Amino acid sequence: MLKLIIIGIKDLKLIFRDRAALIMMLLAPFLLTLGMGLVTGRFSGTSTGISDIPVIIVNLDQEQLGNALEELFTGEELADLVEPTLGESPEAARKAIDDDTAAAAIIIPAGFTRSVIPQQGTFDEEPEALQIEVYANPARPTGAGIVKSIVDEFISRIEEGRISGQTSIFQMIISGRITPQQGEQAGMEMSEQLEDSPANETLAIKLNTDTNEAEAVQFDVLAYLAPGMALMFLMFTVSYGGRSILAEKAQGTLPRLLVSPTVSAQILGGKVFGIYLTGVAQMFILIGGTTLLFQLKWGDPLGVLVLVLAAVFGASGWGMFITALARTPAQVGSVGSAIMLIFGILGGSFISLEMMPPTVQMVSKITPNAWALDGFTTLALGGTLPHLSTPISALLTMGMVLFGTAVVLFGKKNLVTK
Repeated sequence: MLKLIIIGIKDLKLIFRDRAALIMMLLAPFLLTLGMGLVTGRFSGTSTGISDIPVIIVNLDQEQLGNALEELFTGEELADLVEPTLGESPEAARKAIDDDTAAAAIIIPAGFTRSVIPQQGTFDEEPEALQIEVYANPARPTGAGIVKSIVDEFISRIEEGRISGQTSIFQMIISGRITPQQGEQAGMEMSEQLEDSPANETLAIKLNTDTNEAEAVQFDVLAYLAPGMALMFLMFTVSYGGRSILAEKAQGTLPRLLVSPTVSAQILGGKVFGIYLTGVAQMFILIGGTTLLFQLKWGDPLGVLVLVLAAVFGASGWGMFITALARTPAQVGSVGSAIMLIFGILGGSFISLEMMPPTVQMVSKITPNAWALDGFTTLALGGTLPHLSTPISALLTMGMVLFGTAVVLFGKKNLVTK
């Protein structure tokens, strides 16, 4: 294990001595983030598509949860971010989006609250599934993507509350505190308490107030752009590391290492560990740099730490998979550059995934960019580590599958030989 760590740290030092690699790893994402921040008005204080996002809200529900979502967008918390307009007709709202007068339309269907909060005598019945529709404007992908992220977080909090209530009732039944017959009554009492509480006190709409200082966390467009650029260039870093493995194989460096009392698994493991450390260092340098230079708030520190480690693990899996398939360092370089751009587009670094066709959205799930960017957006909206279970699980699973496949392919290629 010690040899593996030493090899990994040595490769990390070598990569950070390479000026060309540093330009692609650090300077390029910094400059692209800065450029996109200037275009969107993030540094000029102007309202160029990020502040005052025009959004139309059609509340056909007119009950607790529908009103809560409406008040979320019309309240002071998002006053600087969105410019809401209330509509009455879904058709008129969709037409307004087609005419490019707003970034998105939020259509809350009638009966949405009743589909979430059970009524007397219906506690054991499966409610009809009703979904809030976000009709997005493809001409305004950033604004529409932000609106969609806020609605997704709202729905996520509702689902958390619903599951939490059901779990509490089941635990009371299992512990014998109440009988199964009393379970429905307990559920109805919880529902009544939710309905009687003011909309602005509903847990489901407290999106941006969960901080140690109890201060509101305002969504910053740079919290969407900076992770997108960092994740895109992360793919270059891991493919560059894979290229170095084949380059050392061609130069005879790897076989010469076997002269020492070091087995091939330790050599390859150390090389992979070095690539992983490089990716982690790159992400944290970019996070630290944007925090210091742009005063960007990435969100819950523990959530950021775990998400970065998982994202680099998933991306490194792709880097090793590409390396295992390639025959020469040049192939890794060319394929890695192409994958970097393709994954950047599919993962939402340039265009929000909500603006893409459903097929493309489904294909994007193979990229670490899409999962990680979803996690960073959740953190920017006030989420914490427990809210990142899905993207983190997906990234870890992706990395394990790809690493396992790469190990099999490396074995067949007999990469490290005397």
